[in-house]
Amino acid sequence: MSLPTPHIETLRKEEFAKTVIMPGDPLRAKYIADNYLENVTRVNAVRNMFGYTGTYKGKKVSVMGSGMGMASMGIYAYELFKYYDVDNIIRVGSAGSYKEEFKVYDVVLVEESYCESDFVEIVTGDKARDVKSSEELNKDLEESAKRQNIELKKAKAHCTDVFYRKNSDDYKKIIKKYGCDLVEMETAALFATANELGKNASAVVTISDSFITGESTTAQQREQSFTNMMEVALGTITEK
Repeated sequence: MSLPTPHIETLRKEEFAKTVIMPGDPLRAKYIADNYLENVTRVNAVRNMFGYTGTYKGKKVSVMGSGMGMASMGIYAYELFKYYDVDNIIRVGSAGSYKEEFKVYDVVLVEESYCESDFVEIVTGDKARDVKSSEELNKDLEESAKRQNIELKKAKAHCTDVFYRKNSDDYKKIIKKYGCDLVEMETAALFATANELGKNASAVVTISDSFITGESTTAQQREQSFTNMMEVALGTITEK
């Protein structure tokens, strides 16, 4: 496929850094670019899925939205890895907590994701539903958090295609059967795509809602207040 791709408009792969920080919300990508990066250039606005490249503490980095769900994440991750020569993608986003020890505003490293759909099998040919993130990136993220004195918990995610479920108590069975600690909608697609293409991917999420306490955060808080996870992800850039 020649550049640009159907979903990313820039004609030069060099306009993307080797590492992309990828929130689901394109406005969160804009927030990161506006508040953390210097020398910023917008590299994508197709479908308002904003992408930016700039520098963080002198190091080149890109940030771009993925949209919601595995289908959208799979498209952008594949095109970035395959056609723009990106090596690393770090998802930053929100997740719902299934367990008491993961509280609202906690920052969590996703080491493994259980895929509730057939996405992993379709992309990789592997019938396994569990898919792991990059050990190399995870180490960088843990070191970044430690340097910044940010507590970084570790978890296994339940990655689902369905936000509004018929049976709201399904999560109890999923916890018991698959050992999941939290729920979100993108990690399995990101990890599977990275693994299939020989690239690196991980995810740092902030707990936005709790299935245990019923606590939740607003859309504005999710867009602008989850700064610790952004700083943990960006901190890996200075290690390269």
